[in-house]
Amino acid sequence: MSHDDSSNQTTPHVYVPQPLYSHPQPQKKNNPVTLQSHLSKPNTEQEQTFNKPSDNIPNNENNSLQELQNLIQQAFNNHAFSAPPLIKEQKQSTTTTVAAEPAQENKYQLEDKKENVVSSVEDDGAKTVEAIEESIVAVSASVPPEQKPVVEKVEASLPLPPEQVSIYGIPLLADETSDVILLKFLRARDFKVKEAFTMIKNTILWRKEFGIEELMDEKLGDELEKVVYMHGFDKEGHPVCYNIYGEFQNKELYNKTFSDEEKRHNFLKWRIQFLEKSIRNLDFNHGGVCTIVHVNDLKDSPGPGKWELRQATKQALQLFQDNYPEFVAKQVFINVPWWYLAVNRMISPFLTQRTKSKFVFAGPSKSTETLLSYIAPEQLPVKYGGLSKDGEFGNSDSVTEITIRPASKHTVEFPVTEKCLLSWEVRVIGWEVRYGAEFVPSNEGSYTVIVQKARKVASSEEAVLCNSFKINEPGKVVLTIDNTSSRKKKLLYRLKTKTSLSD
Repeated sequence: MSHDDSSNQTTPHVYVPQPLYSHPQPQKKNNPVTLQSHLSKPNTEQEQTFNKPSDNIPNNENNSLQELQNLIQQAFNNHAFSAPPLIKEQKQSTTTTVAAEPAQENKYQLEDKKENVVSSVEDDGAKTVEAIEESIVAVSASVPPEQKPVVEKVEASLPLPPEQVSIYGIPLLADETSDVILLKFLRARDFKVKEAFTMIKNTILWRKEFGIEELMDEKLGDELEKVVYMHGFDKEGHPVCYNIYGEFQNKELYNKTFSDEEKRHNFLKWRIQFLEKSIRNLDFNHGGVCTIVHVNDLKDSPGPGKWELRQATKQALQLFQDNYPEFVAKQVFINVPWWYLAVNRMISPFLTQRTKSKFVFAGPSKSTETLLSYIAPEQLPVKYGGLSKDGEFGNSDSVTEITIRPASKHTVEFPVTEKCLLSWEVRVIGWEVRYGAEFVPSNEGSYTVIVQKARKVASSEEAVLCNSFKINEPGKVVLTIDNTSSRKKKLLYRLKTKTSLSD
């Protein structure tokens, strides 16, 4: 009878220790040592390092920059730019240790004590079930909470250094180059600091998820090297990226790039890798050139019926806008067909007003003129109206631009005072003019030499004419361009001399 009663009272003994951990004995000297207090403690020394105002930035922008730097430093201290599963697991395991080990120890002690109590009941029969219960509670309450090992375990997880994050190859908060990166995010969010911080955080998390650093070393093939490439600089020193959509008229290339979801994703990876490498070549020092001019050639571009190309383009633009803010100096669209305006209206809602303000559109007849307004002729490829190509002249050899009025003649003279080899390049945009070249000696007794007999150059001929002439006496080379058309013409030319005639 008494055995059955005691067995019915054994169930509550498992829960008796619980109040001991819900209301622990006060241990004030151990209370400050917590994982949360360590992570939330600001790194004052690092924050102060970046609170110095910069002379290169206006005061209002500097204030926003300093505020953003502080938010990022706090995020570094709290490891907010990466998911902290390791910390959470340690915290959970620590909590389990606190609850489990003493509870198990108490359980054994209670069972031993209970056996003693039951034995005494069987011996003298004087104790009641209530007395047994009181004895169990008294024994449980006397077990001290051994929390010292737990504190040591928490302390072992405390020395976590602040997080370090790089973006576009630039370590954040490392030096002034980081300021240039942060200002891009601030400008993209109209200097609303919290929104800029959220954008940075999302970008960092996206870069980790997409695997940007691993992507930099990935070999993705060279099939698209004619589709997107860098060439030269604009008049303000921005590198120029050319996007040639007409290359996708090649059905084999189109299908290889866009025919299924996996291939479209690979194209996106290739495009992001190309952009990332281009960005890492920019100058992020204050005053340096840290944006890119994009020229988008839509000549022979697949029409609006090519859903796959539209989808990939829209996805790329969205990713660029969300994760690469303020890296575009200008978006120049040339050879724009009639149907593109409709497509642009479809893409436009996904773009911010700040992004759309950088767009320039030019039809086929205005494309060269538009490009020359942003890019010097020596930097502009020949196919787009410039003189940049492989050959004797390089991008460092400057070009002179002249506008020839309708129904007028223009001459260019190159005076020469010593023996040399004179070389020149000449181009008239659209040609359909008469062109000739001759050498006129300074000595009146010498004869004029015809270098290029005057003739009409058609627009279908070679875009750039190159000539060389070996000069043995002082004189001048004279180029004559006769514009007999009713439209003005753009003349481009440059020359160089070699004093050594051994070549």
